[in-house]
Amino acid sequence: MTQLPPESGRAALVTGASRGIGYGIAEALVARGDRVCITGRNEDALKAAVEKLGPERVIGVAGKAHDEAHRVAAVERAMEAFGRIDYLANNAGTNPVYGLLTDLDLGVARKVYEINVVSALGFAQQTWKAWQKENGGAIVNVASIAGLAPSPLIGAYGMSKAAMVNLTVQLAAEMAPGVRVNSVAPAVVKTKFAAALYEGHEEEVAATYPLGRLGVPEDVGGAVAFLLSDQASWVTGQNLVLDGGLFLQAGH
Repeated sequence: MTQLPPESGRAALVTGASRGIGYGIAEALVARGDRVCITGRNEDALKAAVEKLGPERVIGVAGKAHDEAHRVAAVERAMEAFGRIDYLANNAGTNPVYGLLTDLDLGVARKVYEINVVSALGFAQQTWKAWQKENGGAIVNVASIAGLAPSPLIGAYGMSKAAMVNLTVQLAAEMAPGVRVNSVAPAVVKTKFAAALYEGHEEEVAATYPLGRLGVPEDVGGAVAFLLSDQASWVTGQNLVLDGGLFLQAGH
């Protein structure tokens, strides 16, 4: 960013944010004046993202989301740098398998659940203990429409994202009234992560969406920034579907 806005006085931790949806979330938060700690597995990509977002307001902590030591280090580094973590966006995730659940290696299923769900709970626990329990804040978990309906050939991913939606309501009930917890459920967003779902036939896929296009990271970033703001101060335990109207096609 070439020109930074005035500081908001708030700070956030965004996981899986070196690119794609996570980067879009971090970008939206920085654009309104928040300081942000981003995480990601690839240190070089993370450094590049920090430079692009603005190192005056953004720091990066490289590591794997399912590594407990990494989660502890990320929260500690954010607290050292900012003195607070008002907001947590749990975006880190994986989808390493494409095929039928009936043929799925159970070790892979465990890996997907560990990275997509358990790590999100772990980050929530860490930010709760470090800041939010005493000072309040908000959390957004990035789920998916794959968790709301059958998701052919990406069933393990869909199962984990359904769990993310339930994790959201469980934490919303436990952490109230000081911390609000919501989730978003995007449809196909144009990222490297989702490329296999649209590359080579994007126009055909987009034509199935009433709004006529696939999502972009900014679509998710704006929605998450809203939920991580005082404007959403009476919203908790909700799952916001971001699907370009795709679910309107149900029954057709």
